[in-house]
Amino acid sequence: MAEPLLVKNIEVDAVLQNLTGLMLDVDGVLEQFECSMKAQTEIGVSIDEIFTNICSYAYGDTIGKVWLELQVNDNPRQFSVRFEDEGVPYNPLNKEDPDITLSVEERPIGGLGIYMVKQMMDDVKYEHRDGRNVLSLFKNI
Repeated sequence: MAEPLLVKNIEVDAVLQNLTGLMLDVDGVLEQFECSMKAQTEIGVSIDEIFTNICSYAYGDTIGKVWLELQVNDNPRQFSVRFEDEGVPYNPLNKEDPDITLSVEERPIGGLGIYMVKQMMDDVKYEHRDGRNVLSLFKNI
């Protein structure tokens, strides 16, 4: 397998205040590789959703860490981001997709975010490895 064109590792506290800086890092990588605005927006919304969920639910009342690996590969040109946290084991891909045919009033709260991520990204994978949740998102750019 060919060497990645870029790999960037980021470690931050799982607090929402770190989202802006994280998104600046991601945007910088995507702009470097002339990513389309549509793909950049879908990646941004997906990262926002996953990071916010980790900050909100993974560690309860404590502040934990989130490790991210941003990677760009060629043939096809693909961006990936891997999230790792040591929070409560949770596979968001096991959550049943919401019934989007229901009206907003009829639909239960929650579950729409990960559904949107699965729709916008080309692939999403989860595993629990070495005491960590590992969620990887892939998008052809």
